[in-house]
Amino acid sequence: MMAWQRLQHLSRVVARWHVGWDVWLTPTLGAPPLPLGSIDTAETDVARAFAPLISYAPITPLQNATGQPAINLPLHWGASGLPIGIQFVGRFGEEVTLLGLAAELERARPWDRRRPKL
Repeated sequence: MMAWQRLQHLSRVVARWHVGWDVWLTPTLGAPPLPLGSIDTAETDVARAFAPLISYAPITPLQNATGQPAINLPLHWGASGLPIGIQFVGRFGEEVTLLGLAAELERARPWDRRRPKL
């Protein structure tokens, strides 16, 4: 119950902060894709199991935990051809803002036909 209460409190704090901004722009990931096997799926110690993910995905868990609307768009490509995602986070209940922004960006920089080289 205490963990749930803290999560609800965090959601309200984030909602108040975000009132002053239409959209918050963040990187989707903190590093290039992890090599296969970087995460030990058999690890029973939760802290050890999640340790590789803390710097890999430092921002997106906040939106997952608080329920803020967010969208990840492939707006850049690395030298290897893999997409680099940019996360846009909206105010609570304003998914329409993110969908409109995504539509405008896709018209300006279409990504639907981009594929990494195999």
